[in-house]
Amino acid sequence: MARIYPFRALMPEAEAAGKVVAAPYDVVDRTEAATLAAGNPLSFLRVSRPEIELPEDINPYAAEVYDKAAANFARLRRAAPLSFDQDASLYIYALTAGEHRQTGLAAAVAVDDYDNGLIKKHESTRPDKEEDRTRHILATRSHSGPVFLLFREEATITGLFEAVCQATPLFDVCGNNGSSVRHQVWRCPPATRDKLVGAFAELDRLYLADGHHRAKGASRVRARCRAENPAHAGDEAYNHFLAVLFPAGQVRILPYNRVVRDLNGLSVEEFLDQAGAAFELTPDAGSEPAAPGQIHLYVNKRWYRLSAKAPVNGKTMAGSLDVSILQDRLLQPVLGIDDPRTNKRLDFVGGIHGSARLTSLVESGQAAAAFSLHPTSVAQLLAVSDRGEEMPPKSTWFEPKLGDGLLLHCF
Repeated sequence: MARIYPFRALMPEAEAAGKVVAAPYDVVDRTEAATLAAGNPLSFLRVSRPEIELPEDINPYAAEVYDKAAANFARLRRAAPLSFDQDASLYIYALTAGEHRQTGLAAAVAVDDYDNGLIKKHESTRPDKEEDRTRHILATRSHSGPVFLLFREEATITGLFEAVCQATPLFDVCGNNGSSVRHQVWRCPPATRDKLVGAFAELDRLYLADGHHRAKGASRVRARCRAENPAHAGDEAYNHFLAVLFPAGQVRILPYNRVVRDLNGLSVEEFLDQAGAAFELTPDAGSEPAAPGQIHLYVNKRWYRLSAKAPVNGKTMAGSLDVSILQDRLLQPVLGIDDPRTNKRLDFVGGIHGSARLTSLVESGQAAAAFSLHPTSVAQLLAVSDRGEEMPPKSTWFEPKLGDGLLLHCF
């Protein structure tokens, strides 16, 4: 059974919500975060990316960064202000971007369900990123960035969502600094809250879509808190973390593209020759693949379509993904990028930035080549997760993104 729990959300005053809400910490770099937070003392980026207020050369994992997060969080709680909801509740959270809309449920979920595999994962986590989230959660004593979960759509659940959305929302804001994404939040009435708890208990699994490091950090936090609490009973707030659960059929995945800093000592001609051993190369193919099984390459001011010559490995679902085919047949054997999680010669570009970002990086000399991918589908993500397999890192870019700072789970 999938367990969800009402919680007393810490939230901003409605008048301040539009200034507080911020992009997730891991979709902006330091420079972008500083730009977004400029002139806005209430931006939650000052908590999630506190290094923007420290010297530029500081190590982002230095103790001073987490101390600054705690100090800025305390300041924001006074200034916004942030206040606890009167009762433990569940909250409907709708995201709208253009004509796309998705409606989910903000709730506390059990760390045990993550640890025991009821919440299905599709990526491995990096120890340094795990430790970063662990330290940030402990510094602020809160889960401020919701984990993005999916469930297989149930009419009863989505019907309850839509009924709640007929009321006036607690928040109805667009992300600050010109973001067009609309964030709406409603508090569930007690009767609906109880029905949703029961309806989710009928599900046998949930799926982790985005936020693997946040979820793992929550697991590590619970382990530390439990070890330090001789009276641990299992119902303490640190046994849960904040999530928003969306019906799988409503969400949208964009591609997660790749750029490489160099060609591993090869000339462009040598690189194309070696790529041609594994792929059929079609020049002047445009920047975006029209279908799965096509990978587009930008190098030397020209786009190429790459289509794998050999049959795709059908032994695993993860091995058949375009991101896996690119890694297994080109990035690793030709460019020497053995571990995409740690190799500094490989960078990732979210599909929200479009192909223009890819060509710009290559034309500016920041990258030697760029790869434009067709997005991984939701069906593929669910299948990989159900089989207990792992995708390569950065296989999915979910858009629109949840906001940080509207609802927080504290412990």
